[in-house]
Amino acid sequence: MDENDRRAHGFEVRSQVLGQAYVDAAVIGSSALTADFQEYLTRTAWGEIWSRPGLDRKHRSMVTISVLTALGHEHELALHIRAAVQNNGLTPEEVAEVIMHASVYAGLPAANRAMAVAQRELAELGFAQAEPGSGNSG
Repeated sequence: MDENDRRAHGFEVRSQVLGQAYVDAAVIGSSALTADFQEYLTRTAWGEIWSRPGLDRKHRSMVTISVLTALGHEHELALHIRAAVQNNGLTPEEVAEVIMHASVYAGLPAANRAMAVAQRELAELGFAQAEPGSGNSG
C-alpha cells in the first residue's frame, strides 16, 4: 500500500475501532497546526499497526489498555476502554482482568487509577456495578 492507501485504510480502521463520531470530531477539530499529526497517526497507528494480521482487534484492545494503564494516560485509556467494550468485543470483566494483570507489572498506583477510569467509563456505558466481594470488579 502507498501512503494514500494507508491513510484511507487507517481512517476506516480508526472509525471502526474508536467509533465514527469520535473520528469525525477529531478530524473536524484539527487545525493547520494538528492536521499533519492527525494524518500521521491515522496512517501509522491505524493504517499500519492496528491493521496488521498478527492480533485481532480484541487482543489489540487488551494490549492497548494494559500499556495505557502502565503509562498513566487516562484520557486515552478512557477512550480505549469504551472502544474495547463497544466495538472490539471486550466485556467489563475482561477490562478489569487486563488492568489487574497490568498491576503486577505496571504497579498498583497506576492500576488503581486505571480501575477508577474503567469503573467510570463502564458506568457511563450502562454496565451495572458489581457488589463488593462478588469477584466481579467491572
